[in-house]
This record gives sequence, structure tokens and C-alpha cells, in this order.
Amino acid sequence: MSLLKRNQQRQVRRSLRVRKKIRSRHDNNKVRITVFRSLNHIYGQAIDDLKGNTIASSSSMNIEKKGDKKTFSFDAGKELGAKLLSLGVKEAIFDRGSYLYHGRVRSFVEGLRQGGLII
Repeated sequence: MSLLKRNQQRQVRRSLRVRKKIRSRHDNNKVRITVFRSLNHIYGQAIDDLKGNTIASSSSMNIEKKGDKKTFSFDAGKELGAKLLSLGVKEAIFDRGSYLYHGRVRSFVEGLRQGGLII
């Protein structure tokens, strides 16, 4: 098996393990916020698992450039938190996927909390 294939399988296993823990520990009526981190940007979306819909989304592509990638992540999280508050969502569960909870992912969550969301 090639190294690329093995790394992809490990990433899928990590994300499934995290998602399994999330589903076993939280109420089904809470919104799940997922994150995707590319080389230059970060994307977040709020998903209603009962209906299978994306409620709101935000990315660092819409934010004007000022600072480093962590600042973009913080601003994207703050924007998503504000969108969810306007839709009436006050609590959510964060799904980090296969990413570690540090750096840009952590600043995204801090932005969500500063935007008024309880995570």
C-alpha cells in the first residue's frame, strides 16, 4: 500500500473516531459545526444532523486580508457565530474532524465563542 493511501486511511479513521465520540456524548438537537482547513483558507459549516441540512457556513475567503492565517480563522469563526445567533442557535457541538485542536482550528473555535455561541 502506498504511503499516500495509508495516510488517507488514517485521516478517515481519525475523523470517524472523533465523530463517534461526538454523537455518543451530545444531544441530538444540537447543531454540529465542522471545519475544513486548506493550505490558505479555513471553512466552517453548521449542520443539523436530524434533517441533514447545512444551516450556515463561513470561510476566510470572504474576509479582507489583515494579519496572518490565525486572524483569518478567528474572524471566520466570529462571522459564523454571528450568523448562527441570528438564526436562533445558541449552543453547538464542534467537530474538528481529523485536525488537531490547535493553531487555526483553535482560533476558529475561539472566534465562534466570541461571536456568542456556546460550545
